[in-house]
Amino acid sequence: MDKQPRLSVQTIKVLGALMSCPSDELSGAEIGKRTKLPSGTLYPILFRLEGVGWLQSRWETEDPSALGRPRRRFYRTTAEGAKKIEDVVRDLTPASGSLAWG
Repeated sequence: MDKQPRLSVQTIKVLGALMSCPSDELSGAEIGKRTKLPSGTLYPILFRLEGVGWLQSRWETEDPSALGRPRRRFYRTTAEGAKKIEDVVRDLTPASGSLAWG
């Protein structure tokens, strides 16, 4: 059986933010801005999505003290994740309409 995260409204918002720029990485902070989700909601969702293989993440390599800010973690969809997200969209989209990632 395939692992699948719980697809709450908040999880779908996160997926939408990631799919709005599928070839790019987004920092957790940028995903938070796009979804307007608090960090206590956002980061557990990102952790679950990464745990089931839908996302991958990496820490930026620049020195935080040189940047004058904390190090960022970047997220992007995996090939498997993109396929699963397409399946979710197909299941959620009425026959006469479509979801816009916006």
